[in-house]
This record gives sequence, structure tokens and C-alpha cells, in this order.
Amino acid sequence: MIVGLTIKGRYHIISLLGQGGFGETYLAEDRDLPNHPRCVVKRLQPQSNEPFVLETAKRLFKRESEYLYNLGKHDRIPQLLADIEENQEFYLVQELIEGHDLSEEFNPPHQRGAQAVQFSEKEVIQLLYDILEILRSVHQQNIIHRDIKPSNLMRRDSDSRIVLIDFGAVKEIYSQSNYSTGQPQTVPIGTPGYVPSEQEKGHPKLCSDIYAVGMVGIQALTGIFPHELPKDSQTLEVIWRERVSVSPQLAGILDKMVRYQWQQRYQSADQALQAIKPLALSSVSPTVASPAPRLPSLNLSKIPKMLIGLVGLGFVTLTVIFVVQNFPHFLRIQPYPQPTVTPTQEPVL
Repeated sequence: MIVGLTIKGRYHIISLLGQGGFGETYLAEDRDLPNHPRCVVKRLQPQSNEPFVLETAKRLFKRESEYLYNLGKHDRIPQLLADIEENQEFYLVQELIEGHDLSEEFNPPHQRGAQAVQFSEKEVIQLLYDILEILRSVHQQNIIHRDIKPSNLMRRDSDSRIVLIDFGAVKEIYSQSNYSTGQPQTVPIGTPGYVPSEQEKGHPKLCSDIYAVGMVGIQALTGIFPHELPKDSQTLEVIWRERVSVSPQLAGILDKMVRYQWQQRYQSADQALQAIKPLALSSVSPTVASPAPRLPSLNLSKIPKMLIGLVGLGFVTLTVIFVVQNFPHFLRIQPYPQPTVTPTQEPVL
């Protein structure tokens, strides 16, 4: 534990986030920048001191650094901030993703022990699309993640988008039982249930990641952990369709993603993305525009009557205008003519 330590005089360790067989992850703050922004520090810490194991772990730790550096331009992959060797210790400093991993959505802490959450088909389609969109950039550089699972998929608080984390393939390189024999054996890198057969045999391919993404999708639909799903005894294919009602289109895509034979799967994230894209587009609710006002239809048979009516209306209108304009004249009162009085002569006496 290195809580309280300041690495390179800059990255101050605040608390432990997690640990595995080959390393520890800490929450830290960058004291060289204003407001001391937080970050993640990964420390290489193998459980074995055997020289071969240490050298292999260091090599893979450096490889993770290179992966993150090469993929750092993708906004949904944590950015590498520093690669540090100090006092014979190795550290990777990465961008902190504010959010939560999908394992909290699949099995919320307050519901653990109860039935797992099941996503709607629309939610699963969007989830697959988001993951494959990131993975396409990874595969374009011929990089295999090898450990795609809910806990390595973060839901970012700022925009609810998925972020792919943990490119550390050093977690489970060798089994503990082989350390003492001096004959270390390569073991599956990944998590049981999400690892396809060829990866279990030490021969991962790009489509091995597709298998893992497919199993995440099936888990989201069914609410069942992948390792708990039965397999066909003859074909070794995963049996899952009877557990949930799903459209044939999505079911077909998921089936192809998790084929036992790697040759029968989508061979890259781009291929799988092109397959899911039409479903993703159709699941987006279109913006409903206000309907344009409808014009009344014109009946040609009524044109003569309409013309007559218009002429009559015009005549009435002109008459009204004339009356209004001359109305004061009509109301003007003429003085009644007074009679002319002719004076009479007085009689002469």
C-alpha cells in the first residue's frame, strides 16, 4: 500500500481503488496542476519475485503504456498521463473516468442476492453499438483487449457513454500453481465466461474480443452470468435464447458473435458494428415534426358555380363599400324651405 505517497513529487496517492494478481490501482491527485485534478495510478506489483515473471510483467506493463498512448486520442479510452519508473517501481498514470462500471447496472449493490437486472432489447442494441464503436479503433491498430467484461466497461457520468478501461494484460499471465515449478505456463488472459476457446488455449484473435462483447450482450438480456449458461454438448454453442424473448435479428447477431468456432464469428469489431448498425438506427425514436396544414382539394366540376358566387360576392362587397362611404350624405338633414311672405298694402281710407 502506498497511500499518502507522492510519486515523482507530483501524483499524491489518496486511496486504494482495487488490486489484482499483478498490480494495484489507486486514486491520486495531480499537485502540479491548478485545483489538483484527480487521476488513476496503476502500480506494478506482481505476487511472485521470480525473475522471469518480473521481466514478463514489466514488459507487458510497458506494452499497456504503449497501447494507451497510441489510443489516447479516442475520447472513450482513458488517456495516458505519465509512465513512471521510480525507486525500481513502475507506475502508469491515467485519466480518471467519473462514473460507474456496468457490473453495478447488471447487479446493483442494493439488489445483490436477488434476480439480476435484465436490459430491454433497445438498451442492449445501444450497449453493443457503443462498445463496438470503441473496439473498432482498438482493432484497427491490431490490438486485442482480451478482458472485455462489465467491470471494464464504465458508464461515464457526463454523457452516459461507455468507456473501455483496463488494457493491462498482465493480470493473469501465469497460474500460481506453476510458479514453484520453474516452468511458467501461459494461461487465459481474461475472465471465465467471457473468454472463448482459442483464447483459453493461448491463441487470442480480434474475434476473441467479439465473443466477449457478445457474452456481455447476452448477460444484459438474460440477467445471467455467462459461466452459468449451459452449452450444447455436441456443438459447445451457448444456449441462451430460451431464457428471453428477443427479435430474430438481434438473436442472430449475438449467436454469430459467440460462435464456438472463431472462424464463424465476425472477424473484427468493424464487421460486428456494421451488422448491429441497422438495428441501432431503427431503435432510435425519430423526431416527430408537426404535420403541414392540408389544403382543401379542388373539385373542377364546381368551378362555374364558384365563379358565379365570387362575382356575386364582389358586387355585394362594392355595394357595401359605396354605401359606407356615402352614408353621411344620406343622413344629412336639409332645412325645410320657409314660405316667402309678401307684404300686403293697407286699405286707403
